[in-house]
Amino acid sequence: QVQLAESGGGLVQAGGSLRLSCAASGIIFNINAMKWYRQAPGKQRELVASLWRNGNTYYQESVKGRFTISSNNAKNMLYLQMNSLTPEDTAVYYCYAQDIAREFWGQGTQVTVSS
Repeated sequence: QVQLAESGGGLVQAGGSLRLSCAASGIIFNINAMKWYRQAPGKQRELVASLWRNGNTYYQESVKGRFTISSNNAKNMLYLQMNSLTPEDTAVYYCYAQDIAREFWGQGTQVTVSS
């Protein structure tokens, strides 16, 4: 099993920045991708950014140039640096990991951007 624990959410004004962290523990050596998803009230959960083991990344169009996904493999940490935040970025942000057979989710962290 893999356990994921997010932190770093909070309330920030539009134009501000936040850095989300995700601590991974358990059987993590088979993980081949880690991602950040978000879910706004009344909306479906959506993929924000992905980071594959080979270093490739993917960003949702609306966050390109503002968000950066990264990892510290030595510390089993995943990060999401979020800059130039807008109220549309308000959501619960979830950390996600996958290996060849399973998916794992964190409990989520709330990000609220005030206008």
